[in-house]
Parts: sequence; C-alpha cells; structure tokens
Amino acid sequence: LDSHGAQVGPMAVSPDETMFVSGSPDGRLRLWNIKKGGVVGDPWEGHNGQVRCLDWCPNALEIASGSTDGTIRRWNPDTGRQIAPPIETGHGWVNAVKYSPQCDKFMSGGVDKTIGVWSKDGQLLMKIKGHEDMVTSLCWSKDGAYIFSSSFDHTVRKWRLIDREELVVIGGHEHSVTSLHWSKDGVHIFSASVDNTIRIWQSIDGKQLAVLRGHTHSINSFCLTPNESHVVSASTAPFAPGILRRIRKSEIPSCMTMNSSM
Repeated sequence: LDSHGAQVGPMAVSPDETMFVSGSPDGRLRLWNIKKGGVVGDPWEGHNGQVRCLDWCPNALEIASGSTDGTIRRWNPDTGRQIAPPIETGHGWVNAVKYSPQCDKFMSGGVDKTIGVWSKDGQLLMKIKGHEDMVTSLCWSKDGAYIFSSSFDHTVRKWRLIDREELVVIGGHEHSVTSLHWSKDGVHIFSASVDNTIRIWQSIDGKQLAVLRGHTHSINSFCLTPNESHVVSASTAPFAPGILRRIRKSEIPSCMTMNSSM
C-alpha cells in the first residue's frame, strides 16, 4: 500500500473493520479499503503540521485527527471533508485523541502535559492536569466514567472524569510510556514503553501482573487481537525496519484470563 508519498504515521481502523485511515508527516490523511488493498479517493488535506494521532468514532460517523499544528480536525469518512472548524487545543503538539464509547465526547493529550475533554460540538469541557511530561496515549472505560493516560513521565494514570480526580498513579516503567490499551472486560490495562517492555496491570489499583519482554528497542505501538489472546507490538531500531512480535496467550500469566469486576 503506497499512496502517501511520504512516511506513514498513525492509523485507525473503522468499527466494521472494512476500512482504515492513515496519517502522514506531510499533514495529509488517506482512506483505504482493507479487502481491496487500495486507497479510496483523494488525500484529505487541512493540517499544517504532521499528523500525530487518529481515532475513528465507534458509531463510524466521523474520524478525528491530531497534529503538530496544535489542532484536532474531524472528518466525514464518506466524503473526506471536515465536518466542523478545527479545534485549537492549546496542547502544542496533539499526541493523542480518543472518542468516548458513546461518541458524545472525545479527549486529547499533548506536549503541554494536559488532557482535554471536549463535547461533541468541539467545546472544551475540562482540562485535566497531573502528568509531569507530555501525554502520549489515552483510553476510556466502557461507560465513559474513567480514563487512563500515559506520559513521557514514565507513568500511567487513572482518572475519574466527573471530578477530574486522580485515582491511581502507576510507576513501574523505566522510561517513557508510549501506548495504552484497556481490556474489553475493563479488568486489565496494557502499556508499552521506551524501556522495551509491555506491562499488564490491574485497572482497579494499578497492580503489575506481568512484564512482556522480547524487543531490544523501544516499543512505539501495539494492539490486541479481537479476542485479546495475542498482542502485536512494533518496535523501531535505529536505521532498521520495524519489528513485529506476536505474544501468544500461553505467554501471558493465567491471572490474565480470569474475569473480575472493575
């Protein structure tokens, strides 16, 4: 798949898993058909800096992109057109953007160390402060009541949204945390780091359950398979192509397959 004409950055898959959108340092987005393996339509243009993050709303009606130009832009996936004026976040670089499961709001994080929570129409609802370095990744609980964030300050933090209360600070990583995933049952948080590891935590109290090792360089991103039985992680060594590792369910401790309330 080659249509950007420049390095490819973040990607987001549609809720029905038939399409994905990609972003590039040239500020453009492209839409792709997964089954056909080809690009759809013309590039989406608007950002004045590199695209740093993408998210596809769970209702499939819009896509959000964040950029080094400090804005979040929202797009109609059917037309490739922006559906509202750009949002000036105040973050500097926007490193993370994530829709709530209900699609009634979204949040963002950036180099100003804060998390912004925005209404569906792009109005700032609150700013959450606490991290000591840039925010890198965000995720919501299923009910939209709690969020987790990661940062270059080596921590993962849990927040209660209604009062912005910081509930848990997880400090086990030895370097910057780059990516997060909250398990479907709400019980576990997965985090990846520049310390070459993926770590698994209890979401309720931040207790570390497992450390997944194997990469020899920092992990930039990872994802779980739909049934959450495998982790696929990507690491970029200097002057070398990215490395993917698949971690089988048997390599994850048995405690990870137990179900408990959040």
